[in-house]
Amino acid sequence: MFPSSDPFELLGPDLSSALAKKGYASLTAVQQAVLDPALAGRDLRISSQTGSGKTLAIGFALRDCLKPAAKPSDGVARPQAVVIVPTRELAKQVEAELAWLYAPSKVGVASVIGGASVRDEFRLLARGPAVVVGTPGRLLDHLTRGAILLERAEALVLDEADRMLDLGFREALEAILARAPEGHRTHLVSATFPREVEALAQRVQTNPASIHGTPLGSANGDIEHMVHLVKPNERIDALINLLLAAPDEQVLAFARTRAGVAEACEALHQAGFSVDSLSGEMEQAARQRALGAFKTGKLQILVATDVAARGIDHQDIARVVQLEPPTDADTYTHRSGRTGRAGRKGKSSIMVQPAGLPRLTAMLKRAHVRFRLEPIPSAESIAAEQDEKLIAELTAEPSAPDSAPTTSPGMSARALRLAARLVASGAAERALGLLLERVSSEASCAPRKVTPLTQHAGHYQPVHSTAVRAGHRNGRPLPPTRDDPAGEGWTRFRVSWGQAQGADVRRLLPMLCRRGNIHGKDIGSIQLAPSFSFVDVATRVAAEFERATRRPDPRDPAVTVRRA
Repeated sequence: MFPSSDPFELLGPDLSSALAKKGYASLTAVQQAVLDPALAGRDLRISSQTGSGKTLAIGFALRDCLKPAAKPSDGVARPQAVVIVPTRELAKQVEAELAWLYAPSKVGVASVIGGASVRDEFRLLARGPAVVVGTPGRLLDHLTRGAILLERAEALVLDEADRMLDLGFREALEAILARAPEGHRTHLVSATFPREVEALAQRVQTNPASIHGTPLGSANGDIEHMVHLVKPNERIDALINLLLAAPDEQVLAFARTRAGVAEACEALHQAGFSVDSLSGEMEQAARQRALGAFKTGKLQILVATDVAARGIDHQDIARVVQLEPPTDADTYTHRSGRTGRAGRKGKSSIMVQPAGLPRLTAMLKRAHVRFRLEPIPSAESIAAEQDEKLIAELTAEPSAPDSAPTTSPGMSARALRLAARLVASGAAERALGLLLERVSSEASCAPRKVTPLTQHAGHYQPVHSTAVRAGHRNGRPLPPTRDDPAGEGWTRFRVSWGQAQGADVRRLLPMLCRRGNIHGKDIGSIQLAPSFSFVDVATRVAAEFERATRRPDPRDPAVTVRRA
């Protein structure tokens, strides 16, 4: 980070006033990094985790090449900067951010996107915006029609270049870049920089400077990552239970296909949830309505495909649910990054069947994500929580009690009289039970029965240790239950080292003997899982083993051993 006591000084009075009006008291790491005076005139490769403020960083990177533009006499836009994005939603988001940022500078911003009226966009372009934000296809269309000329463009920005290449926009991007004047700057912005993006950057950038607001590929520390083992045919039931367990949370759910989005949305609607969908074939007006309702809190859940969800910038998304595991680490980074934004905490849930857990574990490791296995809330636990909440509401004291009977907020005098009559009749308990039964039957949705699964369910079989003692040096597995001549039994311990981290019996056994100061004969069965292992230790040495393994070990600092 370059030395600067006040990065706002480098922004100038106009941008600083815009930030102050929005309530910004500080900048994120990536936003400060682009202000380094040493980067002036250089092409930039900006990488930072999703939700870390990259859009404003783009605005800061363009500050030296933007100035108010006069309305062109020929009605043709000649922007000073062009920002290319993969989706309509992201285009609108970037346009909105840059518009308020540059409002004090009188710098106009316009967007051109597929699905919008071309005639309306012609009128916007005829005003001569200094910045044009667009999706590749629509932007190239306006360039071909002559509504936009790049002869004055000093900077082109490729935002989420990885996704644009995934969506097949390579030819459109190269056609747009070919129309840019010599000497322009080209900035690439992304949460991830896979090989294809690196190759593109090598072709279109000159003497680029790399900016890492967060370590490349690092996970957002404000997000809890959870994996739920779920049968494929129970995914919607599991989602319903997650929603019922936290009814005040707003949730963004991902399905892999449009058909999956439609199926989930219909099932949730039938269950009584406020839900809408977002997928690629929707008309722009419908997409805007769904996003608007989600951002204003009218919807509890929005179900979307990967592409459609790009550009959703809603800070109140408490949880992201992935009904199927993503196919690669970059997709997971972008999906999970829809929550935990702007310093807020978030949760990311992935549903997977047990057989798919090893592959998912390896993928999350590539994404530098630490996760925990967590069961789906059961119908019984949800019902119990709902009961406790209902009892708390019914037994809450009035805000200003006095000696005379009083009504609570929302309760009429008539209701209070009826309650008094029921108490006097002696039938209050039965009447209250009938009323509660009626309330339960009228509830929008009952919790679902979801089959509890463990890693053993079609995932792995227990692997038993190879004892280093006479008669067991041939490497053959021991039977599921080791002999216990003393009859003292075994005590189970959990080791935070599993198959995905390279653990196997031959490596675990000597490590446990060394750390626990015991012998191979004191260890029974060892069961290997992707992210941890179970080990049985002879009960007669278990207490000493537990004390010894609790001490930090410099050779294996990340491996912990705890009684199961």
